[in-house]
Amino acid sequence: MTAFWDDVQLAGEAIWRVLLASLVLGAGLPAIFALGIRSLAWGTGGDAEVDHAPGHPVGKVVAGFLFLLVAYGILSGLLFIIASGQGKTLDFSTVIPTFTEAS
Repeated sequence: MTAFWDDVQLAGEAIWRVLLASLVLGAGLPAIFALGIRSLAWGTGGDAEVDHAPGHPVGKVVAGFLFLLVAYGILSGLLFIIASGQGKTLDFSTVIPTFTEAS
């Protein structure tokens, strides 16, 4: 009977990891992109805003950072697919992901 509960615990752990990855990659990146669009509108001001308020330079900086974060996530995903197709792994020990030999 303990083997059954070990399997249930292992399945629950796997489901939790898939759920977390889907939230981060599936809903997280589009949400960050939407925040970037909103920050860009705040930074531009005028007709981009409902109240036609003047723009804030900080909004453009925040939007740029958020767009870079989304681009980094997309490129990291593509690099992961490319690395696994070549029989390598992707190492994230530094800021720039690098290919390493699979062990």
